[in-house]
Amino acid sequence: MSSAPADYIKSNAKTQVTEALKKVLANTYAIYFKTHSYHWNVEGPNFQGLHTIFEEQYTELWTEIDNLAERLRALGVYAPANTKEMMEGAAISPAAGVPKAQDMVKELADDHTKMAKILVESIEITQEAGDEVTTDIFIGRAAAHEKTAWMLRSLAK
Repeated sequence: MSSAPADYIKSNAKTQVTEALKKVLANTYAIYFKTHSYHWNVEGPNFQGLHTIFEEQYTELWTEIDNLAERLRALGVYAPANTKEMMEGAAISPAAGVPKAQDMVKELADDHTKMAKILVESIEITQEAGDEVTTDIFIGRAAAHEKTAWMLRSLAK
C-alpha cells in the first residue's frame, strides 16, 4: 500500500507549503553563498576570527540547505536543479563586491534577521496547512538565524 507524500497536509495548502519551502531554501542558499564568499575574502586585523566564524556559519547553512531540499523531496516536489531555479524568490541580496570586514559582519547580521522574519511568515503558512514537520524545521531555523544575527551584531560593536 502506497500513500501520497505527507498526505496529512491539507491538499489545498500543499502548494503554499512547498512554495514557502522553496523561498526559505532560496534565501538560505543566498546567505550561504554570501557567507562563504566573505570567508574567502575577509581581510584585516580580525581576519582569523572572522574567517573561522564565517566557516562555521556556512558549514551549518550547507547542512540546512540539504535538509530543506530533502524536505521538498519528502513532500513529492523536486528540489531546484540549477542555480537559477535555486535563487528564484530570494529576498537576500548577493554580495556587492568585497566590503570591509565590519561591513561584512553587519550585512550578514541584517541578512540573518531578514531570514528569521521570512521563516516566521512561513511558519504561519505551514501551521495553517497542518504541516507540523515543516513547521518544526522552520522554528528551528528561525531560532538559529536569530542567534546568529545576535552574535554578529555583538561582534560588530
